[in-house]
Amino acid sequence: MMLTVTALYTGLFLLLMLALAANVVRNRLSGQVSLGDGGKPVLQQAVRAHGNAAEYIPIVLIGLGILENLGTGAAMLHLYGAVFFIGRLMHAWGLAQPNTTNNARKGGIVLSWLVMLVMALQLLWKALAHMML
Repeated sequence: MMLTVTALYTGLFLLLMLALAANVVRNRLSGQVSLGDGGKPVLQQAVRAHGNAAEYIPIVLIGLGILENLGTGAAMLHLYGAVFFIGRLMHAWGLAQPNTTNNARKGGIVLSWLVMLVMALQLLWKALAHMML
């Protein structure tokens, strides 16, 4: 089976990760910081935005690929992918704001966790259903 929906979202998330990594590099160069964050809040935020995305995105893409391989409909896969992508954009943007405790960041977390929860339940349901056949 071709994982075309997963490929689409993998491409989008690769672009997001590149943008977040470039933001870290930009802040390192402007702050003249080679390693760590140099105690600079803007660089700390950039590093966390990139790190947080790196923590969440891979496992969701794995789940998306497994669901697609198990025959989940394209509409549901796109719903998962799009909502998760919007959530990750909101979180990254919220984390880049001077006040990091903001609605964009909170909303991004809620959307991300909601997608993860529903995907987890669907994966468990499909796995158990296939095991009982």
